Amino acid sequence: MSLRTRFTEEMKASMIAKDAPRTSAIRMIIAKLKDADIASRPTGVEQIPEEAIVAMLRSMVKSRRESVEMYTQGNRPELADKETAEIAVIEAFLPQQMDDAAMQAAVAAAVAESGATSIKEMGKVMAVLKGKYAATLDMAKAGPMVKAALN
Repeated sequence: MSLRTRFTEEMKASMIAKDAPRTSAIRMIIAKLKDADIASRPTGVEQIPEEAIVAMLRSMVKSRRESVEMYTQGNRPELADKETAEIAVIEAFLPQQMDDAAMQAAVAAAVAESGATSIKEMGKVMAVLKGKYAATLDMAKAGPMVKAALN
């Protein structure tokens, strides 16, 4: 089932269950998706692909994590809790992330495949990782692992 279909189905289910916070978060996702679709139209793309939707969801999670940190520092726990609940809803639509052991194995395989031997060739390894594991690999965590593998 595509993510677009899942958004619609989850929206209906949350409305029937009268789960207002979940419904609000899903509406926010759908609105962001429509904005992304509209922004891509000048390039001739009517709807952004699944990979772009996953990237959009990841950026939404990242911005909310930053907000949680700011609200916590600003002594606003109620707003931090709201953002945390939205993160949980958004993450439910993301593919399962690799654990550290699987990530280490993927980095080792990418280093071997790219033939990189020094830190100067880190871009080659990152390109291989992004090509193969873009949906399930957190690239922010992969960077330091690649550096460590190439040192």
